[in-house]
Amino acid sequence: MFDLISIGDAVIDTFVPLTDAHVHLDQNLKELCLRYGDKIPVGDSVTQVAGNACNSAVGASRLKLKTSAYINVGGDHDGARIKDHLKDENVDTRYVVTNKDLPSNHHVVINYKGERTILIFHQPWKYHLPDLDKSRWVYFTSLSPTFADSNLLEELTNYLERSGARLLYNPGTFQIKLGVKKNPRLLSLTEVFIVNLEEAKIILGHSEGADLPIKKLLQGICDLGPKMAVITDGGKGSYGFDGEKYYHLEVFPAKLVEMTGSGDAYATGLLAGLFYGKDLQEAMRWGAANGASVVEQIGPQAGLLTYSQMQERLKENKKIAAKEI
Repeated sequence: MFDLISIGDAVIDTFVPLTDAHVHLDQNLKELCLRYGDKIPVGDSVTQVAGNACNSAVGASRLKLKTSAYINVGGDHDGARIKDHLKDENVDTRYVVTNKDLPSNHHVVINYKGERTILIFHQPWKYHLPDLDKSRWVYFTSLSPTFADSNLLEELTNYLERSGARLLYNPGTFQIKLGVKKNPRLLSLTEVFIVNLEEAKIILGHSEGADLPIKKLLQGICDLGPKMAVITDGGKGSYGFDGEKYYHLEVFPAKLVEMTGSGDAYATGLLAGLFYGKDLQEAMRWGAANGASVVEQIGPQAGLLTYSQMQERLKENKKIAAKEI
């Protein structure tokens, strides 16, 4: 039996630090601007194994959860690299599917002044949930848009109903575009639903620039079926609703280097806290600690905390607690 099975995508990320650019602000729109047709100087680039499901599996494994992942990789060197990396991180790879005729996903992550802009391409994976062993938790996250052509959501729903596993649902861009509300059975089986502020507005049918009470958004998500809802809001921290009380947690202090993977780290830390029997208030602290550590290094996994490091970080920041709002 597993403690966690992550379901989503894996990718090789190439991180490119920009040294010559500027940000254009137009009301609620921020645009990263480069000189068109010019040669733009950059810093040293690096490539790393990444992807939401990969990040969560590695993060959970470091926090001493027995972890596996259902992901698709290509039949290329990058696919082998992803599998080897998971094995090195003690993640069981029995559910990793190798697509011999396709290359693995590869993204370009542009880093400018600590914020990332990601150029993405998803391979047209054909999703089919394997015969999964029992797991205490499932982490369901970003997928290629071709998931809409599969029965993956129904297969996952049936697995959750059959196994009794608890679900953390962290939908990706294409899941949100397709419409999260279209799957009420899956939402009713969701223990924790976690998204950022702008994603929450889109899911609930509001404009991105709408100024809405955070309690209304949290309650709106739980009204869709999940038992608990968490909304992250960058430097303003995170907000949670456990079905009875609303909470706000400030961010943990960190020396910002690069933001990629901070959301995955937060969600994985929060899940681990719940796994170890913490309530939502304390689990949010686990998430904040993990997210703060990740932004201090390049890439989504280098800063993921081990269990002992998590306890140290929580102790160092014991005065930062989720407060009822």
